Amino acid sequence: MTADGPQSLHDLAFPELAAVLKRDGVIGHHVKSLWRAIHREGELLLTDYPFLPPLKRWVAASVGPDKPFFLDAPEVIDEIRSSDGLTRKFLLRLNDGQVIETVLMGYEGRNTVCVSTQAGCAMGCVFCATGQMGFVRHLRPGEIVAQVLHARRVLKSIDPKKRLRNLVMMGMGEPLHNIDSVMAALDSISDVRGIGIGPSKIAISTVGVVPGIQRMAEQNSPYRLAVSLHGSTEEERAALVPASKRWSLEMLIDACRDYGVKTGRRILFEWTLIAGKNDSPETAARLAVLLEGIDAHINLIPLNPTGGFTGTASNSGHEFQKILRAAGFPCTFRQRRGIDVAAGCGMLKAEKRVRAV
Repeated sequence: MTADGPQSLHDLAFPELAAVLKRDGVIGHHVKSLWRAIHREGELLLTDYPFLPPLKRWVAASVGPDKPFFLDAPEVIDEIRSSDGLTRKFLLRLNDGQVIETVLMGYEGRNTVCVSTQAGCAMGCVFCATGQMGFVRHLRPGEIVAQVLHARRVLKSIDPKKRLRNLVMMGMGEPLHNIDSVMAALDSISDVRGIGIGPSKIAISTVGVVPGIQRMAEQNSPYRLAVSLHGSTEEERAALVPASKRWSLEMLIDACRDYGVKTGRRILFEWTLIAGKNDSPETAARLAVLLEGIDAHINLIPLNPTGGFTGTASNSGHEFQKILRAAGFPCTFRQRRGIDVAAGCGMLKAEKRVRAV
C-alpha cells in the first residue's frame, strides 16, 4: 500500500515487481512466474492461477479489494466493429470513471493496436476531435499497458494463432506530454518476458512537444518517432496546431534534426491533408525544403470527418505526394481503418463518455 493507496501491479516494471516480492519474503524465480501471468498470459484473476505455494500465498494476501495491489482491468462499455471486420474500437472505463478509446486494427499479415495515453488532450489541434475535448488527466503506465493486454485478449479470442505485432501511441492524448508514464509502460510492453512487442514495432506520435523529442534523442530511445507536422510555415502550422505557439516550427525542426543525428533513426512525419489549408503545391515544395537533410518518411493522412474542415481532393493529394517524391522523400498515404466507427486518425473522443459515466 502506497501513501496514495493501493497500487496497480501493471504500473510496476520487472525490477520493481522483483523488489516488492523480495521485500515481502518471496524471492527467486517467483517474480518471473508472476510477471508471466500478468504480462504474457494477461491474467486478471491471479488467485486462480497455478502459482507455487509461496507466491500463491502472497497473491491471496496482497492482491485484490482492500489489499495493497490490484490489476488494471478497464470496463468495456462498448465494442464497435467496422463494416469490413478489420477494426474494433473499444470504449473503456477506468477505475475513476474516466473513459478512453482503444482501437485494434487488422492489416495483411499483421495486427496493430492504437492506444490512448491521456483522458482528453491539452494540445487543442483544431481538426482533431480528441483535441477539442480538453485535457482531463494523464494515464498511469498500468492503464496504458492494460489497453494492449485487452486488445491482445480480444485478438486471441478471434484466432489463437494471431499475434499483436505493432503498437502505435496515436490514440487519445499527446504521448510526450505524459512521457514518464509512456516510457514506463513501453518498458513493460517491449519486455520479451511479457507482451514482447519489439521497439522497432512501436511508434510514438507527437504533435511537436520539443522537450519530449529532445529526451528521446538524449536517451537514444529505441522506439519510432512520428511527428504530426501539418504546416510548412509558422503561420500555416499555427492555424492548425496551437502547440506551435509554445514550440515553434523552427524549434521543432531543430529538435528533429538533432534527434536524427543522435539516434540515426528515420522520422515519420505525419501530414493531414486539409483542403485549402495545407494541400497546395506551394506548401509541398516548402515542406521539401524544410525537411532537407533529415532522414524522413512522409505519411499523408486524408482528413477524417471531424467537423469544420474538408479533406483534400484525391487529385490534389496525389500531386502533393508527387512533389515530395520528386524531392527524394519516401511519401505514402496512410491506410484508412475504422472510419465508419469513428476510429480513424483524429476521430477518437470517447463519444459515449457522458452517458457511460
